Amino acid sequence: MRERPVLWRGAVGAAIAWAAAAGASADVLVHAGRLLDTAAGEVRETVTVRVTGNRIAELAPGYVAPGEDDEVVDLTGATVMPGWLDMHVHLSSQQSPTSAVDRFRLDPADAALRATRYAERTLMAGFTTVRDLGTYRRVVQALRSAIEGGWIVGPRVYTAGKSLATTGGHADPNVGVNQELTRDLGPADGVVNGADDAYKGVRARYKEGADLIKITATGGVLSEARSGENAQFTVAEVEAIVAAAADYGFKVAAHAHGPEGMKRAVLGGVHSIEHGTYMTDEVMELMTERGTYHVPTIMAGKFVAEKAEIDGYFSELIRPKAAAIGPLIAGTFARSWSAGVPIAFGTDSGVSPHGENWREFVYMVEAGMPPMDAFRSATVAAADLLGSDELGRIEPGMLADIVAVPGDPLEDIALVGKVHFVMKDGVIHKRP
Repeated sequence: MRERPVLWRGAVGAAIAWAAAAGASADVLVHAGRLLDTAAGEVRETVTVRVTGNRIAELAPGYVAPGEDDEVVDLTGATVMPGWLDMHVHLSSQQSPTSAVDRFRLDPADAALRATRYAERTLMAGFTTVRDLGTYRRVVQALRSAIEGGWIVGPRVYTAGKSLATTGGHADPNVGVNQELTRDLGPADGVVNGADDAYKGVRARYKEGADLIKITATGGVLSEARSGENAQFTVAEVEAIVAAAADYGFKVAAHAHGPEGMKRAVLGGVHSIEHGTYMTDEVMELMTERGTYHVPTIMAGKFVAEKAEIDGYFSELIRPKAAAIGPLIAGTFARSWSAGVPIAFGTDSGVSPHGENWREFVYMVEAGMPPMDAFRSATVAAADLLGSDELGRIEPGMLADIVAVPGDPLEDIALVGKVHFVMKDGVIHKRP
């Protein structure tokens, strides 16, 4: 029986744990009452998924009898599908009324320890892979390494490290800080101005161990700045970032609310637009032509709109932006999906609470997307955006990331909040 690994203390204990896991010879047979083939958009009834090591070995019709050492997982009353991928999270933080003060009060070690809890909640909610789009001081790089090493439990993490901003832009760390306490930041700090800076900014992220690049192409809701939508990069700067990123095999994600910044980002060659609040028909057409993904983050919009109604939750600079931008994201998503823009699942969890990522499925369906398409956005589409050919499908040779919910989520999408089986990399972390 393969459960999540016991976390012995020390390097010797860790080596023993992983040697034991590697030496396990038994297969796991998942007896699935329903299997969602999100690649084909089909449902298969009464299927056995054979897992050998950390890979899918076989899909067989019916319920295959186990060998002497095999383990059977009975999910005959459940719907089984590939582990979900969330393309926009922030594992190093979680929004609260004290977030502004926490920037100055908490050390990176505090953020890292809190992130361990956020990571576990995310995995237990069914999200076996995430794309972290913005951290600082290598917090999430360290978290990723700890998960990969078996020291803590969490999803597979791809991180952008520090987002790239322009001076005074949404991800400039000095925005909202007493100017007497700051200095002029540069590419090493994630602040770039011009093509030369762009190259150095990307290379600094590579040096820090990032897996991709994230830029803040427009203003944002939660920064202490007046505009939440103004364009903050030129097309030339975006092109330089994308070109530099390509040298390292990085894709580029662009936070964007306003249409001009969005347009510049798409023309500059980014691979995804995050949020996309004021996306115009022109931008949608460009994204469809170029295959640029939209990662909507509906639940983040709903969260900030709700909190904007609470006195004192946000500063008086942030509050009107949250009230104006938050409620629009669901409608923009509905229009972009109807227009044929590629959609990849993303929540911006860290704005909203970690572990509630599943609510995005509910909001997508409420906005008009069929449940199967919503699941495709969090499996095959997200894997394509990520650039992985090992995730997002339950097929022989793929990584064994599997989740299950009781009943039929195609009939009742709210069942996504009741995940009762989670396997990542062939290891069972949650079972009925």
